[in-house]
Amino acid sequence: MTTLHVLSHSPFSDSRLSSCLRLLGPDDGLLLCGDAVYALQAGTAQRQALDLMPATIGLFALQEDLIARAVEAPERISLVDYPGFVALSCHFDKVNSWL
Repeated sequence: MTTLHVLSHSPFSDSRLSSCLRLLGPDDGLLLCGDAVYALQAGTAQRQALDLMPATIGLFALQEDLIARAVEAPERISLVDYPGFVALSCHFDKVNSWL
């Protein structure tokens, strides 16, 4: 069963991102939105951890949140809008929001 993990909290305020990365299955996906897009900043340990994720894991970011925070996504990240977020939610068997 595949899971889309949705993370919206800053990766610098707690350990949700690292906990999430440990639980990702080989065909799961991770959507960064809100302040979680700061994990994509170059030169951070969080970005390095994301860069090391296996290619089978889908990595996504909400484009509006990247723009609002002036963060650039690496090529590995697929950018989605809100309709794309809905489509991702339907694509995976379940959705887990890391509140």
